[in-house]
Amino acid sequence: MTIGYGDLKKGMAIELDGEPFLVVDYERSKMQQRAPVMRIKFRGLRSGRLMEKTFSGYDVDFKLASVERRSANYIYKDENLYYFMDTESYEQFPLSEDQIGSAIQFLVEQTTVDLVLFRDEPITIELPITVDLEVIETVPGVKGDTAQGGTKPATLETGFVVQVPLFVNQGAKVKIDTRSGDYLSRI
Repeated sequence: MTIGYGDLKKGMAIELDGEPFLVVDYERSKMQQRAPVMRIKFRGLRSGRLMEKTFSGYDVDFKLASVERRSANYIYKDENLYYFMDTESYEQFPLSEDQIGSAIQFLVEQTTVDLVLFRDEPITIELPITVDLEVIETVPGVKGDTAQGGTKPATLETGFVVQVPLFVNQGAKVKIDTRSGDYLSRI
């Protein structure tokens, strides 16, 4: 199915040169007596890289990518492959570290993710907006260290290091924003 300028939306999956891309942002401008120009920022679903492309003219059409999302659980890692199980069909899908990208730093067993499939082939995962992780190592916060709220580094169970408030101690569960990698709250 093809769509034109007017039907384009953020978050839509578009196929360019046989590869799936997600529309991150777009801007359309039209000057007097000239064809419209559209500048679109894409994120490659396979690579995760951002790409910006400019299109001009009235007859530019985009092909929708046949991207499917399925709910899946992360079950285990074997060498360089991470295995995910579809929650409905119980089918298992292996993904490499390259396919998962930076999402590795938020994955613990039994994490529910969206498995992204392109032409029935798994290509990447999409994490939930927040995940709950345990602090395995941090220095103790001492009362009176700062006049206002301060932060300290904490290592989470996945090995990811995040800045947390001084009152968070080892063994505490914290909520982390997967989009930015920031501490949100203690659980």
